[in-house]
Amino acid sequence: RVLFVSVDPDRDDPQQLETYTNIFGPQFIGLTGTQKQLKDLTKTFRATYGYGKPDESGYYDVSHSMALYGFDAEGQARVLLKNDEAIENIAADMQQLLAL
Repeated sequence: RVLFVSVDPDRDDPQQLETYTNIFGPQFIGLTGTQKQLKDLTKTFRATYGYGKPDESGYYDVSHSMALYGFDAEGQARVLLKNDEAIENIAADMQQLLAL
């Protein structure tokens, strides 16, 4: 399973998250939370996010770090997969994770 966490709960409601994650397949689950929950989660995983200043129509940019975390069967984060990592390294990390 893949858990996609949105840091923009004001725009990413459950229906929008479901529509988005369904594009990737049924193993993808969309989730968001309150600002406090998101701050706690991003602190735990050393991730960052922020919002730009809204324009006259209310649109704002959202900036965020990006990483994929691999968890073992007990829910412990074991692997950090970065988007700029060589595919061979990602494959090796995934093999180790599956062997746990």
